[in-house]
Amino acid sequence: MAEEEEMEKGFKSLSHSAQRFAVSGLVDGVIRKTPEKRQKSIAKIVDLAEMFLGNSIDHSSFQKVKDSIRYTDNKWWRLINHMLDDTDPAVAKKLLLNLGYEAFLRGTREIRRNRVVHQCNVPWLILFDPTSACNMHCKGCWSGTYGDKFDLSYEDMNKIVTQGKELGIYFYMMTGGEPLVKKKEILRLAEEHNDAVFAMYTNSTLIDEKFCKEAVRLGNLVFMLSIEGTEETNDGRRGEGHYKAVMRAMKLLKEYGLVFGTSICYTSQNIEAVTNDGFLRMLADNGAHFGFYFHYMPVGKNAVTSLLPTPEQREYMFRRIREVRSSASDIEFYPMDFQNDGEYVGGCIAGGRNYFHINSAGDAEPCVFIHYSNANIHDSSILEILKSPLFMAYHKGQPFNHNHLQPCPMLENPEYIRKMVKETKAKNTNLESPETVDELTQKCEDYAKEWEPVADRIWNETEHKEHRYQNYAAS
Repeated sequence: MAEEEEMEKGFKSLSHSAQRFAVSGLVDGVIRKTPEKRQKSIAKIVDLAEMFLGNSIDHSSFQKVKDSIRYTDNKWWRLINHMLDDTDPAVAKKLLLNLGYEAFLRGTREIRRNRVVHQCNVPWLILFDPTSACNMHCKGCWSGTYGDKFDLSYEDMNKIVTQGKELGIYFYMMTGGEPLVKKKEILRLAEEHNDAVFAMYTNSTLIDEKFCKEAVRLGNLVFMLSIEGTEETNDGRRGEGHYKAVMRAMKLLKEYGLVFGTSICYTSQNIEAVTNDGFLRMLADNGAHFGFYFHYMPVGKNAVTSLLPTPEQREYMFRRIREVRSSASDIEFYPMDFQNDGEYVGGCIAGGRNYFHINSAGDAEPCVFIHYSNANIHDSSILEILKSPLFMAYHKGQPFNHNHLQPCPMLENPEYIRKMVKETKAKNTNLESPETVDELTQKCEDYAKEWEPVADRIWNETEHKEHRYQNYAAS
């Protein structure tokens, strides 16, 4: 114990650059060694993380990681090895350092300290839209109808990242519109901030060989490709030829050793197509070993409410995602479902609790699906945004439901977003056709009522770990 305490004291006393150099040596051991020898290197990194973060993180989480790498026949250990073997070594090292050391270790400590200092939400990531422009018009998507009216300048994006890093935020996601409409600015931003990670939700159509070469050179870009089932179900929503474009993008990204996953919106019409074994195996075989599932949200006046999953379909998603993640499944694909995985993050993560969104007009929104705001990046700092009235209402109200299968203040608890918007006098920021908060919530009320008894039954009958809701735990 005394030796461990001495090691902890010694590491924490090092300068930022010295700490990064020390971690870099451990990362080299993970990347360059054979799978059999990687275990010790990864175990050392886990021990370092547990030591560095102290009591601010649940130690049982670290134990689960240690247990998973102890057995070489564990499917997640096999997945880790496949991803490391498939990734360009320089890219793997940059991502492990930036995401693991800068974002998870140093960033988490700084974020938690700032939550206490500033008494407001401080997120782990910021999502922003470089542009409203998109070369596609997917059914049920509000952003495809915005056109090219709005753009964040390079100076805007640089301000977001610079001020975010001052608060400890080293992970940034981009959506739109189609973010790769602004390839040049994104590459410049990733080079300027080569200690951060930039992940982008993309329709894949603008990924080409030249761009892949630049992404390898920089090493700090990750991609989430939009795809929804078979060619028929995918192109039925996203347009003819899109499925083939995603397949081309996957092939290129895999060939260049770049890290990518999927972004999948599940609806009443595609839920089976995007979760069956054949689809998930296809993704894994093509190099996508993780993916984010997003529940369809009835946002905007053009929302297609019939696309909302039924309670039975939602319950299916809850059980299916856990089945795929279990040892009973041999599919090497790790799915995450933002709407049904609330128990692991303590409910709603928006409003700056773990993330928030800045649209292409600069409006700071608590969530990518909540188009209301009191602040804009053009005249407010990141910290001022986090202290704006609507964000502070989130800070005060979270979690919005003790049952984390009903996390959202819009979809499952519409009375909350209605109350917060009205009390804070937040303006509507929907760039297509503004809707009142009453119009928005009216589309959610029947869904919320129908889902509530099902969610309560699942929550009460399912073994789950109660999340210790320590939004402002001191490091």
